[in-house]
Amino acid sequence: MIRLFIALDLPDDVKQRLAGLGGGVPGARWIPPENLHLTLRFIGEVEEDRLDDLDGALGRLMVAPFALTLAGVDRFETAGKVRALWVGVARSEPLTLLQSKVDSALVRAGLPRDERRFTPHVTLARLKDAPSQRVGRFIQQRSLFRCGPVPIDRFHLFESQTKRNGAIYHRLKAYGLEGVEPGNSQDRVEATEDGRDTDWPVMVDTPGSDRRPR
Repeated sequence: MIRLFIALDLPDDVKQRLAGLGGGVPGARWIPPENLHLTLRFIGEVEEDRLDDLDGALGRLMVAPFALTLAGVDRFETAGKVRALWVGVARSEPLTLLQSKVDSALVRAGLPRDERRFTPHVTLARLKDAPSQRVGRFIQQRSLFRCGPVPIDRFHLFESQTKRNGAIYHRLKAYGLEGVEPGNSQDRVEATEDGRDTDWPVMVDTPGSDRRPR
């Protein structure tokens, strides 16, 4: 089995601006700027021999490059406890179209449709027992944050491998919005737990890796 997800990368200067929002919340684990990303679809575990079908379906997507604007700060809660802080995305029909086409392509490749509502965001931090007043103040002080236009011209297919000390993410393929990017390199990302968003990854090159759609 292989664990996969699909995400947008962001320009380095945008990541630095997002990282600059951090701080002031006890119990927050801030994500390093080099690993900030926007998840389009968490796939989960599939048989490794299905990579060809997934790769082929994603490679046939035809969506023009576009730009989006990051806007506002909010939180995710579970059972009344805040578990993550994130930056949202201003209404973007091209982004919604891309996510819909990615989901439809995966359905054509034999995966179930994602029934969850797509809430585009970039996770800034994961929280544990953070004081609610400090969380509220953080969100209020950054509510007018905007960053854009951010150019988007590709998305990535990632593999997540669970290890004892966390997870390792392999960038399997980069897809240009007008086709698959030829000769793209593969990277490895070390993280802690979740294939949807990265906690403490470190991006490193892995030349010669054979982890790719075959």
